[in-house]
Amino acid sequence: MLSYRHAMAIELIPLCTLDITLRDPIMVGEGPSGTRLIYEVASAQVSGERLSGKAHGQASGDWVTVTGTVATLDVRATFETEDGALVLVQYRGRTDIAEGTIYVAPLFETGDPRYAWLNSVQAVGKGRLDGTHLTYEWYEVR
Repeated sequence: MLSYRHAMAIELIPLCTLDITLRDPIMVGEGPSGTRLIYEVASAQVSGERLSGKAHGQASGDWVTVTGTVATLDVRATFETEDGALVLVQYRGRTDIAEGTIYVAPLFETGDPRYAWLNSVQAVGKGRLDGTHLTYEWYEVR
């Protein structure tokens, strides 16, 4: 018989909301991993009590691979907080295209001491794409 240890509760702490506008996708086409699309970020706004800012630079994008009805995301983006800190966020995620909800697991990197706490955060998020408009709610996992 299997024995179970006492389950540790997971707490989700609101981190931020993202409002992203994507450029039309670059269609790479069918390859050995599936159909590849690249979405460049045209603009992004991050808003929350602990984390707020906007996209920084032009090097943010989403490399999507579609196999059947499942899309796998591979995203890297840089944003600047309202008080001038630069933060790199990287995340992978999945969505069933027919269902439409996107699930992601963001990680952060920054050298700014005011936001060093982000370097140890594992976040999770849920989002939805409507045309070229993408919205997410992200939470810190504790």
